[in-house]
Amino acid sequence: MATIKDVAAVAGVSFTTVSHVVNNSRPVSADVRAKVEQAIRDLNYVPSAVARSLKARSTATIGLVVPNGTNPYYAELARGVEDGCAQKGYCVFFCNSDDDPAKQRSYLRVLQEKRIDGLIVASTGDDAVLAATLGETREPIVVVDRNIEGLNADLVQIDHERGAWLATRHLLELGHSRIGCITGPVSTAVAAMRMHGFLRAMAERGVEIAPGAIVEADFSGTGGYRAAAQLLDTVRPSAIFAGNDMMGIGALRAAAERGLRVPTDCSIIGFDDIELGQFTWPALSTVGQPVRALGEMAALTLIERIGASGQERTDSTVLRRVMAPQLLPRESTAPWCGTREQATLAA
Repeated sequence: MATIKDVAAVAGVSFTTVSHVVNNSRPVSADVRAKVEQAIRDLNYVPSAVARSLKARSTATIGLVVPNGTNPYYAELARGVEDGCAQKGYCVFFCNSDDDPAKQRSYLRVLQEKRIDGLIVASTGDDAVLAATLGETREPIVVVDRNIEGLNADLVQIDHERGAWLATRHLLELGHSRIGCITGPVSTAVAAMRMHGFLRAMAERGVEIAPGAIVEADFSGTGGYRAAAQLLDTVRPSAIFAGNDMMGIGALRAAAERGLRVPTDCSIIGFDDIELGQFTWPALSTVGQPVRALGEMAALTLIERIGASGQERTDSTVLRRVMAPQLLPRESTAPWCGTREQATLAA
């Protein structure tokens, strides 16, 4: 691989002159510039990004750590982050922690070694030492989706509680009172907020929830499928609120295997508005905001913070950007017609 000294030798100039041409750091005559540029083309010389970043004290790269790269939600989130970074000339290092706190911490160390300019973290949600680990980093941090307790960092997320309230109220307004809920891991803040929204909507209408009507899963399609199977075989609800779209898609499968027509026999609504939900059959009703927009906002928030990185961050300057969710009714929810003989959810 050609070096800057090789280019200088071919062009017949000093390597500092080559540096001035590459970095546009000082004026160089047109004749000399032409010789250097021709030598660069002939040698296929690629300037060292590491050397340039050391001089500029910036790599124009950020790190993104997500808990599950196979989940379409995080794939769309990553695409949004990439879109936001591209607008500002930044590149992204993508790391998937597989919901493993140890792997998550390992990636954080690697990213710091790469001298990233900033970091976006979607936490696994149950790592007790993550806040302390991130608190020791010098780079600006934006937390997206799941808040990290004890960390003084900018946050970008959906209003989870209100979104779940909107989804549940939608089912209630369609005439459903026998509503089952598939929640994510209750140890995570996201699942807890969405559960609270479900419970609040039910309480406001005075609808009782029988034991067994709330089933915990793991935010995956498989988890949603198993939880819905349990609900449909025991509680027999007329509608299901799934704590995310992947679990809602799993619920669609469980209903189909039992010969139930969605939404005639059972309405199903999810949360997140992932693109895949538009192409299920029937198309999945949901709440949320386009996930890519969330990722883009996180990236732009981080780059804004990088630009102000010389300023000390205090509790009063930490940004809290909460996107308002929207109800997106599609084909998987409809008014309850009482066509399926069911037990009530009330105990």
